[in-house]
Amino acid sequence: MIKRIFGFSVEHPKSIILLTLIVTCLFLWQFPKIKIDTDPKHMLPTTSPVRVYNDEVDRLFSLHADTIVLGISNKEGMINTDTLKKIAFITQSILKIKGVIAQDVLSLSTVNDVIVKEDGLQVRPLLDKIPETKDELEIMRKVLYENPMLVERFISKDGKTTAVYIPIEPTANGKAIADLIRKVVKEVGPPEEYYLAGDPIARDTFGSEMFRQMGLFSPVSGVVMCIALFLMFRSSTLVFTNMAVAMISIFWSLGLLIGMGFPVHIMSSMMPVFLMAISTDTVHIFNEFYFRFKEVKDKRRAVLETMNTIAQPVFYSDLTTAVGFASLATGAIVPVKVFGLFVAFGTFVILLMSYTFVPAILMIMKESTIQKALKREDIKEDKAPGMAWLVKLGSLSLAKRSAILKFGLILIVFSVIGISRIHVNNNMVSWFKAKSEIRRSDKILNKELGGTSLAYFVLDSDKEDFIKEPSTLRYIEALQRQLEQDPLVGKTTSVADYVKHINRVLHQNDPKFEVIPDSKDEIAQYLFLMEMSARPNDLNNVVDYPFKRANIWIQLKSWDAGIMRKLIQTVKKYTLDHPLPEAKFKPAGIAYFNMVWNDEVLWGMVSSFLASLVLVLALLIFEYRSFKWGIISFIPLLATIVMIYGMVGWTGKDFDMPISVLSTLSLGMAIDFAIHFVSRFKQRYKEAPNLEEALVWTVSRPGKGIMRNAILFALGFTVMMFANLTTYITVGIFMALIMTLSSMATLIYLPALIVNFKKWLPFDGGR
Repeated sequence: MIKRIFGFSVEHPKSIILLTLIVTCLFLWQFPKIKIDTDPKHMLPTTSPVRVYNDEVDRLFSLHADTIVLGISNKEGMINTDTLKKIAFITQSILKIKGVIAQDVLSLSTVNDVIVKEDGLQVRPLLDKIPETKDELEIMRKVLYENPMLVERFISKDGKTTAVYIPIEPTANGKAIADLIRKVVKEVGPPEEYYLAGDPIARDTFGSEMFRQMGLFSPVSGVVMCIALFLMFRSSTLVFTNMAVAMISIFWSLGLLIGMGFPVHIMSSMMPVFLMAISTDTVHIFNEFYFRFKEVKDKRRAVLETMNTIAQPVFYSDLTTAVGFASLATGAIVPVKVFGLFVAFGTFVILLMSYTFVPAILMIMKESTIQKALKREDIKEDKAPGMAWLVKLGSLSLAKRSAILKFGLILIVFSVIGISRIHVNNNMVSWFKAKSEIRRSDKILNKELGGTSLAYFVLDSDKEDFIKEPSTLRYIEALQRQLEQDPLVGKTTSVADYVKHINRVLHQNDPKFEVIPDSKDEIAQYLFLMEMSARPNDLNNVVDYPFKRANIWIQLKSWDAGIMRKLIQTVKKYTLDHPLPEAKFKPAGIAYFNMVWNDEVLWGMVSSFLASLVLVLALLIFEYRSFKWGIISFIPLLATIVMIYGMVGWTGKDFDMPISVLSTLSLGMAIDFAIHFVSRFKQRYKEAPNLEEALVWTVSRPGKGIMRNAILFALGFTVMMFANLTTYITVGIFMALIMTLSSMATLIYLPALIVNFKKWLPFDGGR
């Protein structure tokens, strides 16, 4: 079947090229329909218990999943007439922005203050009138700092920073709204400084920047790879062919994804990176074609002999890569499934192009062009003077095999120790460079105020009016104090804080009464007065009206998933040490959601990756019809993965989304090299049954293709180290490391293994 496919391509090259162009245009036709989705909530299926409960909490307490935080800072202090006027103007301008939930925007000019009137409590805006005189400003300062719920939320302890909390609609774009806010604050101007932070900005800015970076670095990377390809093969036609295969696989895969109605998520945005890496497998075809053409002096015969020789290793290398990615579909996370399946589809497209488009292009090349290229390459039979060091490398691998195997073992042990040091974490804000506006704003606001990340702990009971019990409120208050001991917890707010503050206000603002009353009736009265006087959301956010449930707000000073995990353990320990039989606490909020999808995505990918390792091993055993050869071929792959993960552990790099994704690529690349090496070695050994000679030949001739493949891709992706997003920097660095390690493991370690285990391995003849 395979021979018929590339045989047809050899006989009808123009038809194959035309058909490929037509199909590619059909897939490109889908691109205008592209939809982008950066919402982490969509990383979990709609039926996920965590997602369902999170949505329930949002509805129950009138909460907003997406909130932008605008920080305003004045080195001389915020409590002055000019700055307060600016805050009021900025707030009013923000209320008019489309996509902003205006009624719930909170700032010094909209937050409520509670005062005593003859007929009870009165709730009014804190800044219903801008203070003009020194005395008025001092009164406002006093009101602010006498209310613990406002300090570190709306005003910093030093009085130099305030915050505006801007909830936005679920469909709104955080970056677009942030850009409009920037225009507003630019209009207001100095001396105040302005900082924008929050999950919607980080998420949507990343989505926008992600495509901008891909649009910038993909062409640059392509140019670098083209230059490297030309220096390798001295043929612009072969350069075009390799890049065309990469682009065809990308266009077909993304076109199918878009056409089927899937949005481009954070995961699927990295498909082009992976497909460009996998497409370099065509270098093995070009490499062998040059050798064959020099030997037979006939283009058609050279193409057919090349394909007959290369077809099987290309098939199995692409098949194992596709299986590795397709295994990601076994997880529960929809974007990960989509990513795995469509990269697998793209890999099969590359395989199809290797059997059709590549031989067709080789057939339409002028022989004079090939001859010119060969003169520059100076290829001689079974030798490659341009890469003569590969012959020496092969000989060295055999001569020093004991030392190489021992060194490899030491390196693997060292890497295993590094793996034990891996810290699993994900932080979207850290995907931006330290000097970026988002990182800088987030750092400043986390330092000066309560924090930009929000988590909830919901107290859930079946008993009506349970929250009105003094013992319940004191329990909530005690848990708040326990949580606040963590340095990354900036501010907590609950119904207990409202009750305490009302109690204080009703007792002439005496600080001694900033406590929970002893009477349930008294608490009920306070809550009723507050309910009648305040904006609905003032209490809605912290308690339900059967008073069965209460919500503790927790502002966090970091977006690290590990922080939320630590708080959950704190709550579990506290409730075990101080049982509350009639109720239980459940976590919720964006910080908790990020932790859950982080864990599920990462560990889902790890489990799928481990499953794919087993599948790849099975395919290797099937390809070679030998368990022993399957194991030997598998070792370079395993060594590469262990070393990559070991580096992650030793460098202190978090095991996050990009790293987990790259581990899948390391599988594809490392096994490709091993398949090409072992397949070509077995072919050579069958023709000339001399073990050492066959191994040196494999290192020097197919090994040239392996090295070219590795160098080509490593060079192409080093340009990504200059990106603005740390995710792309990580991709660039680790791509280069993966290619280097996997090629070296194949060309140095694998020959040493084969010789060392020659008595154990089955050979088809000779010695």
